[in-house]
Amino acid sequence: MATKQKILIVDDDNNIAELISLYLVKECFETRICNDGESAINTFDTFEPNLVLLDLMLPGIDGYQVCREIRTKSQVPIIMLSAKGEVFDKVLGLEMGADDYMEKPFDSKELVARVKAVLRRYKPQTQEVQESDDKVVRYPDLEINMTNYSVTYMGERVDMPPKELELLYFLAASPNHVFTREQLLDQIWGYEYIGDTRTVDVHIKRLREKLSDHEKWRLATIWGIGYKFEVQQ
Repeated sequence: MATKQKILIVDDDNNIAELISLYLVKECFETRICNDGESAINTFDTFEPNLVLLDLMLPGIDGYQVCREIRTKSQVPIIMLSAKGEVFDKVLGLEMGADDYMEKPFDSKELVARVKAVLRRYKPQTQEVQESDDKVVRYPDLEINMTNYSVTYMGERVDMPPKELELLYFLAASPNHVFTREQLLDQIWGYEYIGDTRTVDVHIKRLREKLSDHEKWRLATIWGIGYKFEVQQ
């Protein structure tokens, strides 16, 4: 019998948390609810969830801090939930390491679809997958491996959330090909994701912070259009 995937729900409104839990349990997920940031951090270690649904406005330790704390020890997917709809809040959440962002109130079917979509894309780095080399891209001092979701740069493993890695792989797999932000949003986040193109900019920025420009390759901005993985011929 397959083990149920576990979802940690963090929201100070217990009625909303219980409602979310009900939807997810119907889809055969196991859930755990926390109503504040401190208990969420503690429960994360004992519950070991496959995904975290994280409200931003929490008493004591807010959602941003919880996200930051989780990211110091795990790359488990995080979907932020908030009544805030400003672009700044979305960008800040993504910069903190969140994988997706949903505004309240949200449709229950969309929430479940987003949870499933993010889980499909995420593969723990400890998972061993036996596949051919066609999902590995190599450049000088850089290897991007989609079979086990790992990136090696200058001989060292680089931790990346799933979407960062997928974006890097997609660009690197088509060297010197220019993609618009809309194309990247569609390819990496898919039709289920309703977001703005600044999401792509945030992820490119985070990739550049982890991978400095190399003499043989770099993540290049094509102003007014989008991005490409530029390789020296």
